[in-house]
Amino acid sequence: MATMPERIPSDLDSEVPIGRLEADIVALTFVDNAGITRVKTVPTRRLAQAARLGIGVSPCFETFSFDDLMTVGKYLGGPDGDLRLIPDLSRLTELACQPGWAWAPANKYTQEGTPFAACQRGFATRQAEAARQAGLRLSMAFETEWAVGREDTPGFTPAVDGPAYGLVRLGQVADYGRELVAILERQGILVDQFHPEYSPGQLELSVQPSDPVGAADDAVLVRHTIRQVSQRHGWRAQLAPCLEPGGTGSGAHLHFSIQDDEGPLFAAGNGPYGMRRTGESFLAGVLRELPALVAVGAGNPVSFLRLVPSRWAGIWQCWGRETREAAVRFVTGVRGTEERSANAEVKCFDATGNPYLIVGSVIAAGLTGVAEELRLPAEISGDPIDFDAEQLMLSGVRRLPTRPEEAADRLAESAVLAEAMGPELHDALLTVRRAEAERYAGALPEELVALTRWRF
Repeated sequence: MATMPERIPSDLDSEVPIGRLEADIVALTFVDNAGITRVKTVPTRRLAQAARLGIGVSPCFETFSFDDLMTVGKYLGGPDGDLRLIPDLSRLTELACQPGWAWAPANKYTQEGTPFAACQRGFATRQAEAARQAGLRLSMAFETEWAVGREDTPGFTPAVDGPAYGLVRLGQVADYGRELVAILERQGILVDQFHPEYSPGQLELSVQPSDPVGAADDAVLVRHTIRQVSQRHGWRAQLAPCLEPGGTGSGAHLHFSIQDDEGPLFAAGNGPYGMRRTGESFLAGVLRELPALVAVGAGNPVSFLRLVPSRWAGIWQCWGRETREAAVRFVTGVRGTEERSANAEVKCFDATGNPYLIVGSVIAAGLTGVAEELRLPAEISGDPIDFDAEQLMLSGVRRLPTRPEEAADRLAESAVLAEAMGPELHDALLTVRRAEAERYAGALPEELVALTRWRF
C-alpha cells in the first residue's frame, strides 16, 4: 500500500534497496491537474539518491493546461520555486513494455523536506488514510477504454474494423491483445477482461482492484503500456474521450467497493440491494457531489463531447442497479457472490481526469456522506432522456454539467472538495479547468478532438 512519509528521508538513512533491477534508467511520473502524465528520469545508479533527496521539478506544472500553456492561480503558477520528486519504490516496476527502463510513481515534496500541499498523489494518500481512520477499507479499479488508429494517416483512421464487441474485430487484434495482457501481468497488473468495444477501433480492458492509490498508479501504468504496445504494432492508441464528434467516446470508469471490520458494506445489509447503512451513506455522498466531481474527472472541454444522452456515459445525477445511463451504477454481481462482487461504478469519468484526484475526491465525497448519514434517493431505471417533466421532477434526476465552465463553477462551490484538497490544490485545479474552458470556448468539436487526440 502506498504511503507518503512526513519528511524526505535524510542522507543518514540506510541504503535504499532496489532489488535486482536490470533496467538502465528509471522514469519517475506524476500526473498534473490537466490529467497529463509528466515525467523526469534518472539512470538506475542514481535511483537510491533520488529516493532520498529527490529530483527537482518546477511547481509551474500545477497550472499547466492540457495544451502545455501555463496560467497563474491564487497560490501556484509562474516561473518561481522548485519541488522534489521522490519515487515510491514500493511501486518500482521493470517496464516489459519498454525494455531497459523501469518506472515508479513519485510524490512531491518541498525543498524543506515536507510534503507539498498540492501533491495529487499525496491528496489521494491522505484521503485513503482518512478512510482507514474511519474504519473503512476501499478497493478500487479503473476501466480503460481506447481506440487503436493507424500511424500512416492524418487524423484518426481505425486500425481495425468489424462489428462492436465482435469476434471479427477480436481476430484482428488477437496478437496485440495477447501481448498487451501478458506484458501487463509481467509488470504486476492482473487483467480481468479484455474485449472489443463499441466505437470503430475501440477496445476495453479491466484490471483487478487495488487500494485507492494503487488503483491510480495502475491506471498510469496501464495507459503507458497500451501506448507502447500499440506502437510496437504500428498503431497509435487514442485514450482521449472523443474519437470523432457525434460518436461514442472512451471513458475511464471507476469501480469501488468498501469493507469495515464486519465485512463488505455493499452486501449483507438491510438497505437497497443489501447495502449496509454506511455503504449507502458513502454512495449517497458520492452521488451528491457528482456535479463537482465532473470537473475533477471529466472537466476538459473535449469531455463534454462524450457526455451526451443515450451513450451510457453517465450524464445524469442519479443511481440504479445495472443502469448504464445513470452516473452511478450499482453492480450486485451474480446471486450468491454479492459479498465479494458488489461494487459501485462511477461512469462519467474519462482519461483527461487525474486518477489520483479522482480516487481522492470520491473518497472525500463518500466520507462526508457517511459523516452526515445521508440516504440514497430512489433508484431510476431506463434512460432519463425519455422521462417527461413530471417524472424528472418526482425522481429528482438532474443533468450533470454540460459545459466545462459549468463544471468548474460546481467545483468552486464544493465545500467538501475544497476542504479535502486544501486551498492550494483546489485553486490550482480550478485555475486549470477555467483556463481550458475560457481558451477553447469558441472551438469547434473537430478542433477539440484534434487538439486532444494524442495527449492522454
